[in-house]
Amino acid sequence: MGTATMVRNNFQTCIEACDKCAQACYICYDACLNEPDLNARKNCVKMLVECAQMCEMSSALMSMNGQFAKEHCNMCARACDACAKECSMFKDEHCQTCADICRMCADECRRMASM
Repeated sequence: MGTATMVRNNFQTCIEACDKCAQACYICYDACLNEPDLNARKNCVKMLVECAQMCEMSSALMSMNGQFAKEHCNMCARACDACAKECSMFKDEHCQTCADICRMCADECRRMASM
């Protein structure tokens, strides 16, 4: 994913991780809705949407160099960790892939917040 300008944002790696995570969460959400055990995935499905929205907001705040970007990224890391935990309980590929991407995003958010 590229940026709209030639100037690279200091947080670009984390922005891209958040964007990738949000997309993975929405893909997993859509796939989970079609799984036969949807009721067992209720908490996971809710967490997928919450995580995706946290990632989208973190990406936006970093893009504008918002004053609460670091604080929000700390919360985003927690949401990504929780989402990874939920997704990892299900063995299908979309959940496992999403869990991996959530863990990567959580690490990136923690790294950015400590800058």
